[in-house]
Amino acid sequence: MSKEEPVRRRRRADADRSRSAILAAAITLLDERIDASVEAVAAAAGVTRQTVYAHFPSRDVLLAAVVDELTRETVQAIDALDLDHGLALDTLLQLIDLGWRSFEEHPLLLHLPQPAGPDERHDPVVDRFEKLIRRGQRAGEITRDLPVAWLVTALIALGHAAGEAVAADRLPARKATSALRLSITRLLTPSVSSPGGGRVVSARSNSRLR
Repeated sequence: MSKEEPVRRRRRADADRSRSAILAAAITLLDERIDASVEAVAAAAGVTRQTVYAHFPSRDVLLAAVVDELTRETVQAIDALDLDHGLALDTLLQLIDLGWRSFEEHPLLLHLPQPAGPDERHDPVVDRFEKLIRRGQRAGEITRDLPVAWLVTALIALGHAAGEAVAADRLPARKATSALRLSITRLLTPSVSSPGGGRVVSARSNSRLR
């Protein structure tokens, strides 16, 4: 090992610590004030403004890194769920609850502009939605009347709609969460024929909403 190797390792470790401190400070400040400046983040992290820009060339890059970090934490929490056993719809609602817990803990997520096109950050969640929906369809617990891809798209759209309602102060978070759970349950639960020939949501699904 060369004499320079320990120095390089120490510099990498210092850089990693600085980056982690900057991200932690950015998350804390942006949760409090979405327009927090790079200078404020640097001061909270105990580094210089130049150090922040060395890791994140612009504020937009820093914001993207913050969302990536929070997404990673949420996916880790989701992966702690048992997606292979139990009722698929119940597990899917637990997954939704985890996502909303992230919004409640980090309000900054409700105030960031949504990307114009597909967001690759959705990919891990989409994969898990698809897995649960397919399992639920095989078990007859989730409707087969609509394609899996459509149901996943609808779930994501409903989540965004709930988030936008909270961000715009049209609904408090608790009511938005209840409305989201109700909408998802009615979307996914198979209908049964009523005595009059109409279609109703099963009583079993209604029990999830109480």
